[in-house]
Amino acid sequence: MASSLAIAPSENSLAHESDTAGSARKLMLVDANINPRTGLATDYLNHFNEAIMLLEMIPDMPECADDFIDWRPRTYREHFQASHLKAYEIIIQAYEEADPAYRAQFDKVIETMTSILLAVNDAMRNVNTDKRILLARHGADWMKPLLLLADGLIHATPETTDIDRIMEK
Repeated sequence: MASSLAIAPSENSLAHESDTAGSARKLMLVDANINPRTGLATDYLNHFNEAIMLLEMIPDMPECADDFIDWRPRTYREHFQASHLKAYEIIIQAYEEADPAYRAQFDKVIETMTSILLAVNDAMRNVNTDKRILLARHGADWMKPLLLLADGLIHATPETTDIDRIMEK
């Protein structure tokens, strides 16, 4: 039984404005690299890509474990507030105005990813290099399908929000 997540809200669900104002808002969102249908920006996933990249480096360069251990999660808001993006306020506002049910699905995936990374991070603190390498491999493997799921939610891509299909990969 497939458990697909809900399809993204329509493009007009972020704001109930006139067609002209809605078109201007859509252009503003697109210019800020925000999906106007979901109100979400892919740049946030770079924060998790960084952690995954560090995990993937650990088997070949075990000293990268220290960099991974130093990695700390950031919320959507924290990530964009710390960014150097000119449109960070627009990005945060679009996220806050996104359909609450849809945003909750996205937030749940992010919460799961964060929990996994923190658990792997904590486990790596007091183990030897061989166990760190094993944790890094498993952690990266656990994260990749979730990252695909988060990306699918940002882009409102139904084929990438089917969790059962993603987990089979």
